[in-house]
Amino acid sequence: FPTTDFSSYLLQAQGSGADVIGLANAGGDTVNAIKQASEFGITQAGQKLAALLFFITDVQALGAQTAQGLSLTSAFYWDRNDATREWSKRFMERHGAEPTMVQAGVYSGTLQYLKAVEALGSAEDGKAVAAKMKESPFDDPLFGKGSIRGDGRAIHDMYLYEVKTPAESTGEWDLYKEVATISGEDAFLPMLEECDFTKQ
Repeated sequence: FPTTDFSSYLLQAQGSGADVIGLANAGGDTVNAIKQASEFGITQAGQKLAALLFFITDVQALGAQTAQGLSLTSAFYWDRNDATREWSKRFMERHGAEPTMVQAGVYSGTLQYLKAVEALGSAEDGKAVAAKMKESPFDDPLFGKGSIRGDGRAIHDMYLYEVKTPAESTGEWDLYKEVATISGEDAFLPMLEECDFTKQ
C-alpha cells in the first residue's frame, strides 16, 4: 500500500470475494487498514484479515471489537505457558504493557549471548562468542527449544494466532487464541550456502 488511505485497496479486496485479505504493511499503516476494513464491514461480512507483521500492543490499542478475527503470526505470546506468564508479569510491572515478540526476542538473544560469554570465560573475541552461540542449541523460557544457524538466524517455532472476540476476551491483554504451531524448520526460509558464516 503506497498510501495511508486504504479505501480503494480494501474495496477492491472486498469485491474480489477472497476468503482472506493479507495486509502487507506494518505499524500505523496496518492499524489504519484494519480500522477502515472494520468501518467498511469487511470482516463482519465474512472475509478475514491476515496481518503479516503485527504486535500485541497494536491489537490492544485497536481493541478486540475492531481487531477480532484478525490472523497473525508471532514467535511469542505472554499468556502461552507458565514461563511466558512469569517473565511477562515482571515486564508488565516495569513497563505497563505486555511484551511484544521483539522485546522478548531481545531478551532471549541477550541471554544466549551471555551464556556463550560465560562458557568461554570472555567476551573479547566476538567471533568466538558468535561461534559458541551457533554451536549451542538453546531452551529458554520464552521461545522454548531452538538453535542459531550459520547465518545468525535463530530457529524456533512460530505460532498462528487469531484475535479473540470481545466475548472471548477476559481482560485487556487476553487477546489471542492459538490456531496452529509452525515448526522452526517450516517457519523460516532455508539458509543460502554463501550465508553460512561458520564456513568462513
